[in-house]
Amino acid sequence: MTTQRHGRFSPVQWLRNAPAADYRRFLTAAIRHPGTVGAATPTSNAVANTVARVVPPHGDPVVVELGPGTGSLSVGIRDRLPAAGRHVGIELDESMVRHLRLRLPEMETVHGDARELRSTLPRLGIDNADVIVSSIPWSLLSDEEQRDLLRQCCRNLAPGGAFTAMTYLPMRHSPGGRRFRNHLETSFGEVVTQTTWRSVPPMLHYTCRHPIE
Repeated sequence: MTTQRHGRFSPVQWLRNAPAADYRRFLTAAIRHPGTVGAATPTSNAVANTVARVVPPHGDPVVVELGPGTGSLSVGIRDRLPAAGRHVGIELDESMVRHLRLRLPEMETVHGDARELRSTLPRLGIDNADVIVSSIPWSLLSDEEQRDLLRQCCRNLAPGGAFTAMTYLPMRHSPGGRRFRNHLETSFGEVVTQTTWRSVPPMLHYTCRHPIE
């Protein structure tokens, strides 16, 4: 596992600096859809910057974000995406969809379920995505839901593309977290992990390439 530290990090200071409006929206969505919100708090800038590294900075890449929530990750993706790129966010919660369309008009925010990726992308005229970013709660999904969504991600990933997902570091030891890691290992030829410590709690990232048919 690769870890990175960027100077001294204060969890208290991070919590103080986090946008209060994002917390209100996030907690409202968590109460409304407790099984579909992937984190207990909106993600930090450090997490967003780590995720954004998988986005190609040149050309016209298509980036599909599953469960963008308040847009914490979306901002990092937007800042790295080249002008010719396309950024699509698929969000289940209607209030989040409205918020994202106001906050990030350059992202195509779609009201839909990530688990219906196979029908959503063709409707948007997308055959393959160069990057699929997921912050949905994989550890809370059933075994079959994990398998099915990973299959959809693999089949909709362009050659040379990357799939990235994240989970709280402690959740990697939960039954769902271990099951998800096993499914990643059997679904992709390359699975790289990295931990962002400047997050409360620390965030574990999976970056996966070369889907196995």
